[in-house]
Amino acid sequence: MTTAEAERPVGSASSSSSNANQRGVSRVLAKLSHSLAEGEFYEAHMMYRTLYFRYTAQKRYQECLDLLFDGAQKLIEKEQEGSAADLCLLLVDTLEKRGQPENADNFEWVPRFGGLIRGLSATTVERETLIHRVVKWSTSVHGQFGHPVLHKLIAHVFWTEGNIESARHHYLLCQDGSLCGRVLIEISQSKGFHREVDLFLVQAVLQQLSLKDRKTADDTFIEYTRYHPKLSRHEFPYKEPLINFLYFLLRLIETKSVVGFRALRKLYDPSLKRDSSYNKYLTKIGITYFDEQPEQVHAGPSGLGGMFGDIFNQLMQGFDDDDDVQSRPTRQRQNANNELD
Repeated sequence: MTTAEAERPVGSASSSSSNANQRGVSRVLAKLSHSLAEGEFYEAHMMYRTLYFRYTAQKRYQECLDLLFDGAQKLIEKEQEGSAADLCLLLVDTLEKRGQPENADNFEWVPRFGGLIRGLSATTVERETLIHRVVKWSTSVHGQFGHPVLHKLIAHVFWTEGNIESARHHYLLCQDGSLCGRVLIEISQSKGFHREVDLFLVQAVLQQLSLKDRKTADDTFIEYTRYHPKLSRHEFPYKEPLINFLYFLLRLIETKSVVGFRALRKLYDPSLKRDSSYNKYLTKIGITYFDEQPEQVHAGPSGLGGMFGDIFNQLMQGFDDDDDVQSRPTRQRQNANNELD
């Protein structure tokens, strides 16, 4: 080492390294723009990944987020959905690495992810993984089930694609009972038989109450009973016993009377036997709203798959999930009941 090198300030070396890194990033950005302009999308994808690693290593998270979001949008426009989905996954990685700094607007990413997911077709292999990862990230910053707006946006995507079951699961978590009621009416009319008009509502309301979302359950009940054209009556008392059961249950919750809750279950037991999964939901409702002591039930395999299953089973905490059994066609319950489980 020369005398000049020994006398050079340490900060000078650090500054030189930083400048070199910045020049390297600038060169990659220039090549990236050229690759996109020339339609060399594989090369562009690799450069986005290179910049992701450089930015995150330097903890330049905001620059990385801006770059990846812009890149994902451009690749979707160019119909490079596989590469775009990969950049979306890197977006989630970056948000997770960034954590939750002060003044960070995490909600701004809810509509952004909604738009990106909408831009990816159902045949894009990585889309299911992306939805799962985005919801998981949202649960870490927006609460136990993720942001309701995110679920609404995802539900709309599935709905427009005709994936009714996945759409229904996300609508149940969007905390919009009026919307959920309208969706259930459409499902009932398109998928169900007249004798099953009550089942679509009962399953949804019991699930919402099990998820401790009483207001949404109330709003769903009101919307469905007020506007479903196949209901004989649109106000209490209803012709359908199970709808009367829900009417009483929603009002009984206000009293917190466990004696009344047990009496109500006993009174409507013949109707509740139409679907054995009701017992599971009512057990959870009894614990949540009436301080009823839970029975020890052997935990069986979960029947709710994917992201929704992960969320719902967190709350059920060991209760048997019979949805996989209930979704099979039986002599008593036809294909329409698949939308209920």
